[in-house]
Amino acid sequence: MNYAEAEKVLKSCGQEHALAFWKKLSKKEREQLLAQIATIEPKNIKYCQNALAKGAEVPDSSKGKAPKVAVLKGKKLAEAVAAGEKELAAGRVAALLVAGGQGSRLGYDGPKGCYSIGPVTNAPLFYFHARKVLARGNRYGAPIPFYVMTSEANNAATVKCFEDNNYFGLDKKDVFFFTQGMWPGMTKDGKIILDAPGHVFMSPDGHGGLLAALKRSGALADMKKRGIRSVFFFQVDNPLVEIADPAFIGYHVQERSEYSLKLCAKRDPFEKVGVPMQFGSQYRMVEYTEMTDEQCKRKGKDGKLYFLYGSPAIHVFDRAFLEREASKNMPLHLAFKKIPVVDGKGCVAKPSEPNGYKFEKFIFDILPNAKRAAFLAFDQKDEFSPVKNAEGADSPATCKADLQAKWLKWLAEAGVSVKKGVPVEIDPAYALDAADIKRIGLCLGAE
Repeated sequence: MNYAEAEKVLKSCGQEHALAFWKKLSKKEREQLLAQIATIEPKNIKYCQNALAKGAEVPDSSKGKAPKVAVLKGKKLAEAVAAGEKELAAGRVAALLVAGGQGSRLGYDGPKGCYSIGPVTNAPLFYFHARKVLARGNRYGAPIPFYVMTSEANNAATVKCFEDNNYFGLDKKDVFFFTQGMWPGMTKDGKIILDAPGHVFMSPDGHGGLLAALKRSGALADMKKRGIRSVFFFQVDNPLVEIADPAFIGYHVQERSEYSLKLCAKRDPFEKVGVPMQFGSQYRMVEYTEMTDEQCKRKGKDGKLYFLYGSPAIHVFDRAFLEREASKNMPLHLAFKKIPVVDGKGCVAKPSEPNGYKFEKFIFDILPNAKRAAFLAFDQKDEFSPVKNAEGADSPATCKADLQAKWLKWLAEAGVSVKKGVPVEIDPAYALDAADIKRIGLCLGAE
């Protein structure tokens, strides 16, 4: 893109001010600014401006009902596992990891997936995810293609992490990196914000942006070519997740679902998690901020919370459903933030109060579009312990403790005793459960 082309694009959407400091920019700064402008589509500018005009809408959730949530046991569990194993053995399952975030909240300068979490080896989050994908594929004799969504900020570092670790044992041809979209920040009146004379403030478009990114990158086409039917979605900060577990995959297939969600019981009525609700024949994810106190505390006939289950963002999608939704516009969620801005003289000012909007898409906004949806309960302590905060709840310390508790439970079930206080760590590629440990005689720290 050259200056004339950039000017034409910006004029078509009323954003000519993005070139206001062109004459003061160096050659490199001009090239970078033109590269940014090349990614800006006038239709998306209009899309953001329409969202600003509408404002932050809070949908009415007062008539929502709790959906039917399955708890698989006995024969039903065995049947779901068998159905899932059939899909895995046929090579019809893919893993999709959302990993666009940085580890800044953890005090780590780099992709969150590169953050060390192994209690013994200090292995990164990516290690545990990739080794589970490898183990699941090896168990069923068919590779599970691994699609990793990064961001512009961390893509190069993420790819390098995989390369430096020989893709954690995975075949390089089965790992597909793609970047999520970036959207410009805007003022209240719909003007693009410059955070430097030659730079437009941009922010990631949220995990919902993966639909457009999957299509744009060719990942969806790659899935179709490979014969993928079910896509297991998870987030990078949760190393306890059971990636592509047969019971969940099988239940998804049995229910002929387009969008299936794993749900766990809330730890308290006001836990900050999204809650799926049913509205007529449709389902919708309701944010905790949209629920009334009465809804949060409401009890069912069994004495438990009526809206008991929350979503930790563990999903299975039908691939054809993702293809259908990838061509549609998604709702934009507004976040009013403090954004550095250039004044009329080209000086950068850091505001003390929010002054601009970021725009995000949420993947669960496609839930109402699913012709069929399914919900499966799981035990939080077995599959969900995110690394979000440097200290306290959902921190590296709590995650490492939960990892070791899970591994120690497996070892005990396999008849292996471990001296109290001895740290343990199990490579997922060697054992996915207690049965694996018993079969191969894995004995870490055993007496």
